[in-house]
Amino acid sequence: MKTGKCPKCQSFDVYIGTEVFPKSGPFGSNTIPVSLTSVAALDNYVCGECGYVERYVAEESKLKEIKRKWEKTKPSPSAAGPE
Repeated sequence: MKTGKCPKCQSFDVYIGTEVFPKSGPFGSNTIPVSLTSVAALDNYVCGECGYVERYVAEESKLKEIKRKWEKTKPSPSAAGPE
């Protein structure tokens, strides 16, 4: 959706809330926890046609913190593709 096209319905009627104030709401809404004392605000993309929503970490520094503190997933055998 960052390209302006909805992956669900292929519409170009996509809106972004990066400048919505406040970036994170009360009780940490519109955020994800990174650690006990840290949260990451999210940018929201919404398709005006079908209502599909995608969310992305807004700050690169928080993305780096997530990489340091969170466990990385292990690909499932089906994700590896045909052999």
